[in-house]
Amino acid sequence: LQQQEEGSLRKSALCIHVATSLGVECGQGRLTSALLLTGEQQGKMEKGDVNAWDGVLAHLETLEMRAHEAAMKQQEKELHQEKLARLKARVKELRLQRDELRAKVDLQEKKQLEKEGAMSDPAQASPKTVLQWKIKSLQGMLQVFYVTGISGKLTRQGVCFCISTAYEGTYLDSYYLDLLTKSEVQIYRHSVPSFIPLEQIAKQYLQTDIRRFLSVLSDHLNAYVGRRYQADQLQEHFSDQIKGTLQRNSLCNLLIFNYNVSSKSKTFPFNVRLLYGDLCRSLPTEVIVSCTSDTPASLTETATAHSDLFHHVPLHKAFRSFSSTGETMD
Repeated sequence: LQQQEEGSLRKSALCIHVATSLGVECGQGRLTSALLLTGEQQGKMEKGDVNAWDGVLAHLETLEMRAHEAAMKQQEKELHQEKLARLKARVKELRLQRDELRAKVDLQEKKQLEKEGAMSDPAQASPKTVLQWKIKSLQGMLQVFYVTGISGKLTRQGVCFCISTAYEGTYLDSYYLDLLTKSEVQIYRHSVPSFIPLEQIAKQYLQTDIRRFLSVLSDHLNAYVGRRYQADQLQEHFSDQIKGTLQRNSLCNLLIFNYNVSSKSKTFPFNVRLLYGDLCRSLPTEVIVSCTSDTPASLTETATAHSDLFHHVPLHKAFRSFSSTGETMD
């Protein structure tokens, strides 16, 4: 039986070998083509798989980068919120400390006033207390007014103030005011011009608010020297354009003058009247520029333009502007 089975296996193997040989010989070309086609398809499939895999990796990297950026932004936001919360808490703490210090200062001042016998109404306090209070107030004002052109020093009888004036950055004059600080503040002597309403200003502010008194007086003096400076500059630099004499009063709050404007080889006179209704200003509140009836319409418009310019620009700068714009003035 064993020999019979081995013989059958040999026969089967031989048949398979013959059949395979015949098939290879008869269809070798077709088989080769089939094998080559199968290899190309396999290469294409492998190449497509590689490209798809690369795309997946790139997408994953993009997602990972976006997730990292989002995490960083969230972390920065949380840190900012924590810092803001700490700052708010610090501000609240500082405000509480400020309120506590203010309360302590107020209490200390109240105790000091009670100790010195000062009362809320200076009229009910003793003359010595009122005098000490006034001297202390004057010392504080000397420091405050120093940067505003007002300086001063204490004297045996009170305090002496110096009010420095200037216009357009040019120092002009200084005026002195000597005050007596007894039971009632009085003006001992001064160098303020007589046309400045010193008595009126003193009556209104000197006894109740000396800071306001000095401030208003300084405004009057600076406005006066500013108006005077403009008139002086006009006479000094534009005398060849002014016809006749520039008329002005001692306070320089009223100026009247004439100047000519040329048109087509003919000159036409312009008459100007400047009124400074606000004595604390160096620019006019009312301007009248008039011309004769035979003046051309174009020059009438020029007079209107000049009037507006005098309202808003210093006098000497207005004349300089006429020259720069090419207007002809004789």
